[in-house]
Amino acid sequence: MARPQSGPPLIIPGAAFTILTIAGIAFAADVPRPDAPSNEVLAYARDHASTLRLSGFLALGAAVPLAIWSAAAYRRLRALGITAPGSAIALAGGVIASGFAALSGLIGWAAARTTDSAPLAATLRDLTFVTGGPGFVAFFGLLLAGVSVPMLLLRMSRPVAIAGLILALVAELSTLTLLTLDAAIALPIARFGGIAWLVAVSLLLPASRPRTSDTTTARAS
Repeated sequence: MARPQSGPPLIIPGAAFTILTIAGIAFAADVPRPDAPSNEVLAYARDHASTLRLSGFLALGAAVPLAIWSAAAYRRLRALGITAPGSAIALAGGVIASGFAALSGLIGWAAARTTDSAPLAATLRDLTFVTGGPGFVAFFGLLLAGVSVPMLLLRMSRPVAIAGLILALVAELSTLTLLTLDAAIALPIARFGGIAWLVAVSLLLPASRPRTSDTTTARAS
């Protein structure tokens, strides 16, 4: 019987996602908060149109390697013998998070073209925030949990797996930002913590199942 293919090295799309995401966030660091006045948002869009376009481009770019990473991680978990729902949850969460990141980038690009309507500028700012903030992070959390649970079942890198579950919980709590901006502190914790976790898993998740773990894998399946 042919050995199941584990897919490409995770660190390649993982590193690309990390670099593009951090660069995009750095360029968008000064964007007015969701509770900022509409006139302030419009003024920012007029004065920083090129920055908004670049940030949107980077967000769209980061979405692509995240989707690749999610598919590769799903394939690797399957190659390790995982048939429980965790791998499918990871794939679904990663693909949807990738979609939200891309949507946020595209809306941000459109926001850069707003020059004469404060209400429209504020609306596009809000859409960029909710898609790239709570929307992205909530499903990114599903990716973290979907990979972490199988890692625990396979007894692989237990501290990293537990950290992934904690970050996944923080990611889901970040949806409270839609009710109160006081909960927005959860967004960078889940996002940047999740990025560090993703890089660690890219290096730690094996491409094939150790022969000594057959019994454990069967139990996890």
